[in-house]
Amino acid sequence: MKHVVLCATLLLAACTGKPSLDDPSLSQRELDLEEFFDGELVAYGQFQDIFGTVRRQFSVRIAGDWDGQRLRLVEDFLYEDGATEQRVWTLTKTGPETWQGTAPGVIGVATGEERGDRFNWRYTIDLPIPAADGSVDTMRVSFDDWMWLWSDTRLFNRAYMKRAGIDIGDVSITFEKLR
Repeated sequence: MKHVVLCATLLLAACTGKPSLDDPSLSQRELDLEEFFDGELVAYGQFQDIFGTVRRQFSVRIAGDWDGQRLRLVEDFLYEDGATEQRVWTLTKTGPETWQGTAPGVIGVATGEERGDRFNWRYTIDLPIPAADGSVDTMRVSFDDWMWLWSDTRLFNRAYMKRAGIDIGDVSITFEKLR
């Protein structure tokens, strides 16, 4: 019986709606990724599993640098359990609204598209997962990130996560541009 309930729950979770670039825009704002992420930012977020249970919270200090060709983001994560992680992204604008990017642990190349006040960013990464014994394992997950510009200084991100094609949860993050 437990297996039937689990399978039904996973099936329902897989059927939940997700954003689309074709969705109508809710504002007249235009997101310029290179402008928003150029400078210092702070972000706060959490990971929730498919049942809605918050499993991890974190803050991130971000140093962004746009040189006219590439956007470099140095992200320093601090988790509620005291663990830290750094991820360094290198993004390149490939068209008026399209991007590609790489970072250590990312499998292949991340791809993204801006449209109006939003940005969709997709990639697969070997995500570090701390083990109970203090070691760090990795889990290969795919992210489908959706970002919406709320104001000149605030951006909201909801990232849908899958492992082996199955929804495992989502990450919600609010970014604030400091300068």
